[in-house]
Amino acid sequence: MAAPAGWASLCEKFRSSLSLSNVESKKDPENEPYRSKYGARELLEEIRQLLGSEEAAEAEGAPAGEAAALRAVRLAVVEYELGVNHTETEELSAGEEHLLKCTRLLERHRLSRDCVSLYIQAQNNLGILWSERGEIKTAQTYLESAEALYNQYMKENGNPPLDSNEHFMAEEEKLTDQERSKRFEKAYTHTLYYLAQVYQHLEMIEKAAQYCHTTLKRQLEYSGYYPVEWALNAATLSQYYLTKQCFMESRHCLAAANVIFSQAGQVPSSEDNETEQDQQDLRQRKAEIARCWIKYCLTLLQSARKSLEDNIGELDPDRQSELKAQRKKEEDEKEKGRKKAVLFGTSDLCDSILATEEKVSCVCPLDFQEAREVFLVGQNYVHEAKEFFQFDGYVTDHIEIVQDHSALFKVLAFFEEDYERRCKMHKRRIDMLEPMYVDLNPQYYLLISRQLQFELADTYYEMMDLKVAIGNRLEELDSHTIKKINSLAQLAVKYYELFLDSLRNPDKIFPEKLEDDVLRPAMVAKFHIARLYGKLITSDGKKQLENMQTSLEYYTFLVDYCEKHPEAVQAIETELELSKEMVGLLPTRMERLKAKLSPFS
Repeated sequence: MAAPAGWASLCEKFRSSLSLSNVESKKDPENEPYRSKYGARELLEEIRQLLGSEEAAEAEGAPAGEAAALRAVRLAVVEYELGVNHTETEELSAGEEHLLKCTRLLERHRLSRDCVSLYIQAQNNLGILWSERGEIKTAQTYLESAEALYNQYMKENGNPPLDSNEHFMAEEEKLTDQERSKRFEKAYTHTLYYLAQVYQHLEMIEKAAQYCHTTLKRQLEYSGYYPVEWALNAATLSQYYLTKQCFMESRHCLAAANVIFSQAGQVPSSEDNETEQDQQDLRQRKAEIARCWIKYCLTLLQSARKSLEDNIGELDPDRQSELKAQRKKEEDEKEKGRKKAVLFGTSDLCDSILATEEKVSCVCPLDFQEAREVFLVGQNYVHEAKEFFQFDGYVTDHIEIVQDHSALFKVLAFFEEDYERRCKMHKRRIDMLEPMYVDLNPQYYLLISRQLQFELADTYYEMMDLKVAIGNRLEELDSHTIKKINSLAQLAVKYYELFLDSLRNPDKIFPEKLEDDVLRPAMVAKFHIARLYGKLITSDGKKQLENMQTSLEYYTFLVDYCEKHPEAVQAIETELELSKEMVGLLPTRMERLKAKLSPFS
């Protein structure tokens, strides 16, 4: 029979191994990163040897059968700790071996209060281990098995099970039921967390989002989370809900992210104890959450535009009135039903989250005033994100944020009825995009350079169209308006041509066949240039003829390209139809103009 002093010594060894592994290892020097882990391993190996002896098997005078079961559970705890230890020191095969020994020792009693928590943790760790090997399906099997075991235990028993460490504690040190429950639920939350990642890897996106949402709710419920990590995960989940047009759920995730992130403290000042790197990391995470908010506001506005635009891309007043009436009827009921499913946190937390939510709508705006409110929230987050992601050091991120800012102005302009004010909004886009394009080296940033060329061209094109519409309302076009229309058209042509030139090979030859990713942009650029030459205003007849000839050449390019490559038709059906029409009409118009000019030539 093992002496009580011997058992106490064994428990002390176990405690020391945990302390080395979880506390001391954080202080290990860089040149010996696993020193404490190896120390913990030695102690665990000693405990395993002692547990294997006959004396230890008859622990504290327990009957033979009970003693064997007790010894098996204690051995399983040691095998589990050794498995985790080897995994953490990057010895995966040895780690797997110990974790499998742990599950084999517990197999018969895995649904008992003594074993269930440890068994689930062992399966969690086997799931992580196989994920690290890239064997996601095997990881899925272990984690789904852990999930099923938790559900079966809660259904058949439900009492808080023992924590694995309690098997090496004196009776008076044992945990309360409340603490046991908390640790058990934490282990199950880990199961769900890892399953969310597995489903993400397997591209089971909807299931991954569902598990991520449940994990986040449980982490708040059981206070088992790091505020910054939790906030980032919630913000990331919001982007999934955006793809599903679930704006209420997306906003709730983002509002929760803001509230929980604030628990990490304000972004520290340089006087605080945090290192400069800690401050930098915190600022970056805050900026990343801000970027998720920008996407939320932008997607909400774009969704509203899609539901309101007519067949030429303008706001349809009848559809607007219809949607306003419909919204009044439906929205209250819809929100009440869905809200129950998504709320995060306790009542106090919920109040803070709801207060954050109230700053921005989750229903599609139906007029300029509503759209402007969403736009302003998005714009505030643009400024916040740009504070961290500056052009120097974060070129790509900075440009993407400015492109989103430009897109916010573009979609807000859709709701603006006054053409002059709309034009000014597009001018704001030019003012933010053009300086970045000038500073960008296309040799290193070709894709971004092309995006900016095309967006600048499109923006000048829209402004030109607006100036033409304004001019059409005048009795007679004045020289200032003509000059403005021509200037905008020429600038649009310049950027479309720069975009098309970027597609040429080193010998400056335009490709015979365009790649799929640039086919539509290139064809749209050609089509718009053709139309722009048709919009140039000049009193010089010869210049008019030249412009018509250039216009015809660009329209003809589209028609000829689609004849040679019929698979391209699908990408540009509308533009092709209009191009064919213009190829038929322009030669006749040019002949008429030539006839008109011939007496004077």
